[in-house]
Parts: sequence; C-alpha cells; structure tokens
Amino acid sequence: MFHDYSDIKDMGRPYYDDFPCMSRHDRAAQFAPFAALTGYDDAVSETARYTDCRHVLDEDGINRLNSQLCRLMEELSERPEIIAVYFLPDKRKAGGSYNVKRGAVRIIDSYENTVVFTDGSRIPIADLYKLEFKE
Repeated sequence: MFHDYSDIKDMGRPYYDDFPCMSRHDRAAQFAPFAALTGYDDAVSETARYTDCRHVLDEDGINRLNSQLCRLMEELSERPEIIAVYFLPDKRKAGGSYNVKRGAVRIIDSYENTVVFTDGSRIPIADLYKLEFKE
C-alpha cells in the first residue's frame, strides 16, 4: 500500500480566524532546543576547569623569599617596583592559580600580613611564591 499523497500535497494551508498565523520567530521558538537539566552545562564546565595546586616552598625558597621581604621593608620609602608571583585560591573548588603582579609597593601591612601596592591591590604574604625587584 503505497501513498504518494498526491491528493493533498498541492493543497494550501488552512486559515482560521480564531488562530492567526504565527510569525517565523515564534514558530522557531517552539522547536528550539532546550536544556532538560538546568545547570548541568555549568556543572560540567566547572568540573572541566583546570586549577593548579599550591606549591610548598622548600627551605631554600623560604629563605630566599624572606631575604627579599627584608630588602623590600628596607626600601619601602623609595616605593620599589617589584614583580610578585603569588597563589590565588579558587573560590569554587580546590586549588587555584598562580598570578603575576607588577607594580610599586606602598606599604607592608603587618596587621593583615599583606603587601599593599600603590594601586591599592593587596597580596597576602602567605600566598607569595616569588618576589623580584625591577631594576
């Protein structure tokens, strides 16, 4: 039993007064894909996002960082330009990222244990990984 639908394929679309024609935009919205699981794509992308683990300084690295911090405290009046590599913990998952901050240091806040730059940004001393002076 084969039907080629020749009896109806050339017929026009029926028009009704009670149901006006839909615009193409509205008709397309009916058949648009949707996210069956709300938030699933965000959860997958968050899981796939890469974070670094915090590196623990060895004794030589700690001594080197302490000597650079002492030099920084001695030269604070000159507003020294430094390059600081520091660990920034991730707010959503374990780990974080290592960032580089270049700038002039205003003060070392001993109450909050932070290095304060002239632009107002702060880096906790506990998160410092490397410190270099721009010569």
